[in-house]
Amino acid sequence: MIALDTNILVYSCDKRDPERRSRALRLIHNSAEGVPLWQVACEFIAASRKLAGQGFTPLDAWEQLADFLVLFPLVLPSKLVLSQARELHVESGWSFWDAMVVAACLEAGVTRLYTEDLPGRPVPGLEIVNPFM
Repeated sequence: MIALDTNILVYSCDKRDPERRSRALRLIHNSAEGVPLWQVACEFIAASRKLAGQGFTPLDAWEQLADFLVLFPLVLPSKLVLSQARELHVESGWSFWDAMVVAACLEAGVTRLYTEDLPGRPVPGLEIVNPFM
């Protein structure tokens, strides 16, 4: 199973960089085993405000999220994600949100996370891939 981080979803809507947008869209449409994590779905709505200058409205963000959820089943975290995230955040020095996403991946059985933000940080059982490199 794979997961797509928030930046992949945001880039799929961002018209400023056509190449990055194209890569993000290809990844989304070729990810039959993909899942959006609860944290990523929430963060997508918040991060999409960066696209306001392109005319991308909050309603557009909610509609796009609905489209993503047609393609992929939403994965909800349990309270155990918080314990794992705490360990990554406090003991390993991860940012809070990165720790939450990685902990949710581990709990959901995700084996590959596509993200631009985390390459180079090994996590046993989770391959972290930057699709823009």
